[in-house]
Formats: sequence, C-alpha cells, structure tokens
Amino acid sequence: MLKRKKLFLIITVLLLILLSAALDSRLIIRHYTLEAAAIESPVRLALVTDLHSCRYGENEQELAAAINQEQPDILLLGGDIFDDQITDDNAAAFLQAVAAKYPCYYVTGNHEYWRGEPAFMAKMQILADYGVKRLSGASEEFIIDGQTITICGVDDPDLYRAAENARKSDGLAEFERQLAVAAPNPDDNHNYTILLAHRPEYFKLYAGLGFDLALCGHAHGGQWRLPGLINGVYAPNQGFLPKYAGGVYQQANTNMIVSRGLARESTRIPRIFNRPELVIIDLT
Repeated sequence: MLKRKKLFLIITVLLLILLSAALDSRLIIRHYTLEAAAIESPVRLALVTDLHSCRYGENEQELAAAINQEQPDILLLGGDIFDDQITDDNAAAFLQAVAAKYPCYYVTGNHEYWRGEPAFMAKMQILADYGVKRLSGASEEFIIDGQTITICGVDDPDLYRAAENARKSDGLAEFERQLAVAAPNPDDNHNYTILLAHRPEYFKLYAGLGFDLALCGHAHGGQWRLPGLINGVYAPNQGFLPKYAGGVYQQANTNMIVSRGLARESTRIPRIFNRPELVIIDLT
C-alpha cells in the first residue's frame, strides 16, 4: 500500500511538472544566424510579431528590456501588434518604449483590420505618433556600416475588411500587387532584400520574387506543439499540421523565418509547449 502511494505521488509530481512546462508562457529569445554574401559587416535584426496588445510587464518593460538586451540594429514589426478585441494600450506602451531607440518598420497583420476602418486608422495614427515607418507595398533602403539593406513590406490580404465595399478578392489582388512592386529587380545586382510580410503560407511566392529573406508571423507556432515530433498542431490559413508554424525555412535562394509570436491572453486556447518568442536574427 505504501509503495502504491509513493508511486502515485511520483506520477502526480511528474504530471504537474509536465503540465507546468507545457503551459509555460514566459518570454523566450530565439536566435538565428544566416550567412549572406551581400553582408560584409554583421547586422542584427529583431522581429516582433503577433503581440496582440498582450501585457509584458508594466508599460511593456519586460519585452522592451529583452529587446534592449539584444541591441538590434533594426526592429521589424511583422503585424498583429494590435488586436481587434483588446484595447490598444499595451501596444502603444510597447511602441513608446522602443520606437525612439531603434529604426522601426511595420507591416499590418489581419487583426488590425477586423474592427473596421475607424479603428484601423486609430491604430495607424499610433504608429505615426511614435515615428514607426509603415511599409505598405513599399521598400526603403537602410544603410548600416556602409552597406545597404533594402527592407520591403506588404499589407496583409485582410485589408479588404477595413473597407466597406471591398471584396476578399480585392485584398488578395492588392497583396499580390504590393509584392510585385516591392520585389527586387532580378536584372539588378541588388542589395540584400528583406521582406516583412505577416503570412508565411505564401512562401513560394516570396521565393519566386527573389527576396533574400522573408520574415513572418501569423501562425502562432501552431498553438500546440510536441517538441521533436510536431512543430505545430494548427495555424490560421494553413490548417492542421501547418507547414510553416515557426522556425527557419529555405526555398531556392530565399530564407524565411517564422516567429511563433507573442500572443498570450488574447487567445482562447492556451499555448502548449510553445513559449512566446522574440526573434533575433544575425546576418553575417
């Protein structure tokens, strides 16, 4: 009888430890290093996606401190920094904490559009107030240590949801048009090109247009994971067992890094073995 009680206690403790690890929602910093022939002096990028205006300490200082610790050269905001249900307060506090310290580039995600045009414009005004550059089918050259990087960005295809008379097909058409405008000219000896786009499921299109690096979010890491077995269980627009849940992928000469994002209390289903992450990329 005593042996059974000890065995039961051990099993219970192990299950509690497993559950604690599974539901661990502490911020983690994920590092990637990519070799790039066009980069002569190292460049560090920070990628923040899918914050959904979730809380990371008082005035978002936990997330801001993690970024400051890594000292990136550029901060890239890959969409859904705002949410359609949670107020913009935490997102605004985060931007206030970081925008003055780093060159910040932003593209929209799907949730920015879901409350309609007035709410969308209010979110975009917050970006403008803090000097964050929104890339909407546009590119900008960034010079660091004498080398030029081209940063390109496109709106999320759900942009049609913020317009009263637009159709879903209009959003997809505009998304493809913006990609074509922002894409590097294959006949040019182009700079290293970074595409900031919210959705990873269009990777084949990104690679076909010749971007060197695509940075995405949206998949939330598949929400549930079994490390070493299943990278993600379900992701928006990809369905079950998504191909691009999180990590680094390669096709032709294009790399794509997908962040698992930072959403916590905004999701109805908890993250399992899927800690929210800040992504740091070193180009060497």
